Amino acid sequence: MAAVTIRVATAEDAGRILRFIRELAIYERAESSVQTDEAGIRASLFGPEAKAHALICEADGVAIGYAVYFYNYSTWLGRNGIYLEDLYVSPERRGSGAGKALLQHIARIAVAEGCGRFEWSVLDWNEPAIQFYQAAGAKPQSEWTVYRMEGEALRTFAEG
Repeated sequence: MAAVTIRVATAEDAGRILRFIRELAIYERAESSVQTDEAGIRASLFGPEAKAHALICEADGVAIGYAVYFYNYSTWLGRNGIYLEDLYVSPERRGSGAGKALLQHIARIAVAEGCGRFEWSVLDWNEPAIQFYQAAGAKPQSEWTVYRMEGEALRTFAEG
């Protein structure tokens, strides 16, 4: 297997990232939930108001995966953290070290920037991912339940 390299994604990667997002959504049984397009990815990850960051993982110059992360904040630590939104490696390249390389790359960013935490969510049925993360030393935070508002519920609540 070819050595993997990690690079910062650019606006030219928007189509590639969207393809990976769709592949991930299919794997996570949520294909119909993807509502963005290439222009949306370009604007949200690479536009002047971008708040998230993207990485591309390559082998032999071919993109085989990506990660998207952003900064959060812990009031208890009084420090920023990093939240990993997506980590995805093409199925045929899993086991090549690409996922670990992406995860370690972001961990290095967190350490270099003095972040207090590096967090993410994983679907409770995704046993391969759970095993991967636990092998890396991550611990589940089972005492927390994620809540979400989106779409019409978010708009209705915001309007009061």
